Amino acid sequence: MQYTLHQLKIFLKIVQLKSVTKASEELFLTQPAVSIQLKKFQDQFSVPLTEIVGRQLYVTDFGEEIAKAAEKILSEVEAINYKTMIYQNQLAGRLKLSIASTGKYVMPYFLSGFMRQHKGVDLLMDVTNKSQVVKSLEKNEVDFSLMSVVPDQLATDGVQLLQNELYLIGSSKALKEKSGEHIFEDSSLIYREEGSATRAAMEGFIKSKNLPTHKKLELTSNEAVKQAVIAGLGYSIMPLIGIKNELKNGELEIIPFEGLPIISNWNLVWLSAKKLSPVATAFLEYIEKEKDSIVADNF
Repeated sequence: MQYTLHQLKIFLKIVQLKSVTKASEELFLTQPAVSIQLKKFQDQFSVPLTEIVGRQLYVTDFGEEIAKAAEKILSEVEAINYKTMIYQNQLAGRLKLSIASTGKYVMPYFLSGFMRQHKGVDLLMDVTNKSQVVKSLEKNEVDFSLMSVVPDQLATDGVQLLQNELYLIGSSKALKEKSGEHIFEDSSLIYREEGSATRAAMEGFIKSKNLPTHKKLELTSNEAVKQAVIAGLGYSIMPLIGIKNELKNGELEIIPFEGLPIISNWNLVWLSAKKLSPVATAFLEYIEKEKDSIVADNF
């Protein structure tokens, strides 16, 4: 057998995602290239690794066993690479982060300088909603989480990065036809999904002001909410950091309303009892040293 590490990596990703198309997207390869490598890998075994039923890809029991072996092999190779870099006095290893979806407008600025300085560090960053961020932190699956509301049920430490401001927004075209004071009385409101910190903040504000709500639309990402507002489907309360370009080009407008903006803070959080790895420790030291200049330069 003469399979390559590249083929092992591709096969493992296909098994994890149960899709050649999704695997090609995650690996930044074309679908034909992934299919060719899968066939070359399969041709080295007399027992099928996968099968297609209808249009769905299924992994055989034998394929699952090979995937487990591939994962072990790739982990060992990765460990060798890290050990080599450490031997050469380079910082090496993985940095694992889980961030709330709006955090994608924040976290890259706090990562870029650190990643440039340390070529041996691999970044794994899961972008999801707040409830999933809390779960990954609670299960000790990540080094750090980025969130605006820190859960009370967990013993955590944290560093405050920057302020998070949420405003009532609407499409510039729609606002020409409507007065801001009637938004909550007769307009559709667009919410994030359950578990989102932005959703919780919006619902908390509406409840605290005893505001009427007309019709509710629910979407599962800030980008989707933003595009829906631009298209005139309704209004929403959104973080300022995610709509700056749309405000500049005139697609969206902030609607003044008493009690807004809602102000919280973006926090980098970790479990108090967690023993941070050398990579995580170095990143935390970098953040504490550079965060003020990063905020001043980018926000």
